[in-house]
Amino acid sequence: MIRDGQIDQEEMPAYSELTRRLGFEYNGMILHEYYFGNLRRGGMDRPTNGSPFVQAVERTFGHYERGKTDFCSVGMLRGVGWAICNIDPSIGLVSHHWVSLHEHGNVAGFLPILVMDVWEHAYLLDYQPHERKQYIEAFFSNISWSVVDERLQAACSAAVVPR
Repeated sequence: MIRDGQIDQEEMPAYSELTRRLGFEYNGMILHEYYFGNLRRGGMDRPTNGSPFVQAVERTFGHYERGKTDFCSVGMLRGVGWAICNIDPSIGLVSHHWVSLHEHGNVAGFLPILVMDVWEHAYLLDYQPHERKQYIEAFFSNISWSVVDERLQAACSAAVVPR
């Protein structure tokens, strides 16, 4: 479409739709990679005390359990989407965000360190739609905390672009 250096009137509708869909499709792919990347069969219910993730959560929320409750509460929000624990690499604090439709709700400059898929397709084979809480509990017992720690450390050591 852009080989001739312009998008003409006839190409514009298709170009517009492809451009609009790019964020949805691409972010959906990346979020699934984060999600499956932070899962491990038989993981631990919680990270080890003193891990970089626990330290970041405690700096932000005062206590690990308070931070976990906040993340789980985001995961229980009505609708389909993602619960994402992000790190703000400029200050080292975490925050939990609801991202719907893969691209609505991502925070510019924040980096995902723990990603939970709460679209119903993620848990319908094992749980009924109203059993999301049980899915979230199962999710927490299958997290690879070493991956979460690695993501956190990589994000905090990355060069920060001034705002």
